[in-house]
Amino acid sequence: MLAHKKWLGLAGLCGIAAPAAALSCIFLAVSMSPWFSWSANALSDLGVGEAAWVFNSGLMTGGILTMVFAAGLLVAFRGRTLGRVGAVLLFFDAVALFGIGLFSEAAGAIHGYFSIAFFVLLPLALFLLGASMVRAGSRKFGFFTLSAGILAVLPWTFGWDGVAVPEAISALAASVWNVAQGVKLYLSKA
Repeated sequence: MLAHKKWLGLAGLCGIAAPAAALSCIFLAVSMSPWFSWSANALSDLGVGEAAWVFNSGLMTGGILTMVFAAGLLVAFRGRTLGRVGAVLLFFDAVALFGIGLFSEAAGAIHGYFSIAFFVLLPLALFLLGASMVRAGSRKFGFFTLSAGILAVLPWTFGWDGVAVPEAISALAASVWNVAQGVKLYLSKA
């Protein structure tokens, strides 16, 4: 039982740390790249410039931390199939995030596949996790999770010259949820 509680605590901390690592590196890479335009570029353009090592390592670190977080959610959602499927999708979403950093735009089409997988799996995971929470009686946090999923999809319904803005909005929505769920998971270890 103690090992189980420690595992949930570690997973919760990883859920909190993942967006901090990824977003801080993204914004540091933006600050190191004076050519970058929020309206004309994709965030992945930062993965091949002078700040590539910062951007790519931040995504890979965020991906690894989110894999641990998702594995903790898999444990936390035991007995709830919908939540467990959502946790598995979140794990694969984390693999996609790692892949975006590992295979920059310079690697060719594989980068695009990982990027598409990330932005598709993210809201799907949130929808399933949120639905599972609502069904289990955790209505407020469940609807919060569903709202994060909607916010991760919504910016993609508008036309953009570059995709950095919808990418950032999706990532920020998921990050807020990640931190909140990470805190909940961490506190559940007690």
